[in-house]
Amino acid sequence: MQAILTCVMQGHDGKILFLAAAVCAIGVYAASAIASHAARSEGPARRQWALASIVASGCTAWATHMIALLAFEPGMEAGFEPVLTALSLLLVIGGIGAGVGLTLGQRRRLRRFAAGAILGLGVTALHYVGQASYRVTGQVAWDLSLVAGSVLASLALSGLGMVAAGERSRVLRRAAVPLILGSIVVLHLCGMTALSLTYDPRVPLPATAIAPSTIAPIIATVSVSLLVLAFVGLRMTLAARAQMRRDRERLRELASLALEGLAVCDDAGRITTANRSLELLSGLSQGELIGCGIARLLPGLVLADLPEQEERDAELVDAGGQGVPVRVLRKDIAIGHKRQTVVAFRDQRERLRSEARLRTLAFTDVVTGLANRARFGDLLAHHAAVQRTRDAGQESGIAVLMLDLDRFKFVNDTLGHGMGDALLRKVATRLRSAVAEADVVARFGGDEFAILLLGVAEAGQPRAVAARIVAAIDRPFLLDGQLVHVGVSVGVAMACDATGGAEELLRNADLALYKAKAEGKGTFRMFEPAMAERMQARSRLEADLRRALGAGEFELHFQPLVDVRTGAVTAAEALVRWRHPEQGLVSPADFIPLAEETGLIMPLGAWVLRTACLQAVSWPREIKVAVNLSPVQFRDDRLPETVAETLRATGLEADRLELEITEGVLLDDEERTLMMLTKLRATGVGLAMDDFGTGYSSLSYLRRFPFSKIKIDRSFVRLLPDDAESAAIVRAIIAMGAGLGMATTVEGVETAEQYAFVAAERCGQVQGYHVSRPLPGTAFLGFLGDLEAAA
Repeated sequence: MQAILTCVMQGHDGKILFLAAAVCAIGVYAASAIASHAARSEGPARRQWALASIVASGCTAWATHMIALLAFEPGMEAGFEPVLTALSLLLVIGGIGAGVGLTLGQRRRLRRFAAGAILGLGVTALHYVGQASYRVTGQVAWDLSLVAGSVLASLALSGLGMVAAGERSRVLRRAAVPLILGSIVVLHLCGMTALSLTYDPRVPLPATAIAPSTIAPIIATVSVSLLVLAFVGLRMTLAARAQMRRDRERLRELASLALEGLAVCDDAGRITTANRSLELLSGLSQGELIGCGIARLLPGLVLADLPEQEERDAELVDAGGQGVPVRVLRKDIAIGHKRQTVVAFRDQRERLRSEARLRTLAFTDVVTGLANRARFGDLLAHHAAVQRTRDAGQESGIAVLMLDLDRFKFVNDTLGHGMGDALLRKVATRLRSAVAEADVVARFGGDEFAILLLGVAEAGQPRAVAARIVAAIDRPFLLDGQLVHVGVSVGVAMACDATGGAEELLRNADLALYKAKAEGKGTFRMFEPAMAERMQARSRLEADLRRALGAGEFELHFQPLVDVRTGAVTAAEALVRWRHPEQGLVSPADFIPLAEETGLIMPLGAWVLRTACLQAVSWPREIKVAVNLSPVQFRDDRLPETVAETLRATGLEADRLELEITEGVLLDDEERTLMMLTKLRATGVGLAMDDFGTGYSSLSYLRRFPFSKIKIDRSFVRLLPDDAESAAIVRAIIAMGAGLGMATTVEGVETAEQYAFVAAERCGQVQGYHVSRPLPGTAFLGFLGDLEAAA
């Protein structure tokens, strides 16, 4: 150390050495200012300014070294070898360029340290090649240990300087320049101290050596150029700072207009700018936010790991320590010469509340507040899956109850939908009170409810619940000051009866409900496997029925109606039969109700009407054909037009067609029924009331509606002539028909005694097995031929 101090104090001109330090400081500032401008630039300009910065750095190191050599006082004549002097300049520029190029875009410390060592090698080459270019009239000797120590120290300082330059911490970055300058100082001082000169007049200066007075102007030119670059760099730095202030102000103004919270962060993750929305969102003031780490607001979220322009869910911790759900978006932007990060905070509280409301609406019945069909289905599927995974030894299970209110449509239609909704809410309350708190009560829609019973320990438990529900709903409801009575039908299915899971369990409960409604309503029924078998048979029959319509499997049979006095056939009732390819003739009692339920009765009824009219055209003129109308057909407003079109298409005279209508058709809407019957009568066809006497208001129907015939139901004929009560009823109906000017037909006459009785009572027509069974079309024509031959 003493040798170094002696070399500096006694071996150098202090003024020139100070000048070297000044040139070094100016050059370092110029190079760094140009480098900062290169970082702010784009495209070719970026590369050009970066090259200028590297050249300026090399020239700074070279000029500093050369001025320091000029400050050295060897005590003898000295000069500079021109080739080595120029080579030293090129070596330092190349070393600095290689080191800087190796660090571009790199954050790894080891890589930056290696780049610093390469830069140090360039400076080392500059120093020792420059010293090698220094010629004196004497002998030159070196202290190699001092040389090696200076090289190692210089490389270490350069490497540490480049590592510090790439750190996020501003304090560490500020240490980069002193470390690199230190490496240059160590090299020069140690190198000059390691140099020993001994005057020897026998050693002349080379003829090519450049005198110090000659090289000084060159060094001065380089130094002045560095001074000019420093001034240019200063102007650029001032302009960049002004632009940064303008950018920040504009950004702050724009941020204040944003509804989302915005924060601008530096490389260290500290907030440099925040808008008013972020203040309101976090509860922190502007002063508290500035300088605050982003990790304070978003603990656990590493900003660098957040992909740019990709939203993530996070939780913002406000001033009170409460979590606020937010969506976070990161975007890197350039403000001045620096890349900074903008973080956007979008408040998610209202969105989450809206989503919660939507989920509630999606899974809740709006009228009653009960679970809806979707929610019930999810819960049933879950518990059914759990039930299947349980051990066989566990006794607890689940059960499903399907419920339909009885007479609800009447309440809704007569009292209005508002009262209907009020009734549904009261029903929901009673249902909740009839089951355990853990059980699920749901409304599927209309007057249809469902209940999922959990923890069912024995088969009697669902029965007890169903009975309790029937009793609860059977009690009257008080709605707007008036008592309303409804009932409920319940179908119950146990999980042990449904091996197929939730869907099968629901289907079983529906089958049991169907059974309860079919057996009088206001009761409950447990599912039985036979119900599923019957439903499967019914489904197969429905599929076959649909096929049969297109396959032509239906045929008409005709049962004669004869005049009691003459025994002649005056009409025939068309009766449809289904000749199933596997089951043979299927009873109308099996397929007609099914056709009515499925809507197939419309095309089937149209086929019967058309076929009956077509066949009747070939009969004798005096014989009519009678066709039964289903209640479903009667509800079709186009029925009169259909009948008229059929008559025109087949060529049958209208007075030869009779339409038989059961009393059940007349129960729904009397005004509409009267209008429909009037339109049918206007087409010229006859109207017969079928199964007369089985309804409670038959006499009023005869008085109001335009019927031309009465058909006395077979239930009154079965006990004739022995049963006095049946005889009195038949006798009264025949007399009443005669008094009203209507023809009378007695159905179900099966014996000679019954035939003789109705003949004695002067009935107009007789129909029954005593006359003939229903016959196929050809057989019916043969029956007519036999009668004619017998006559």
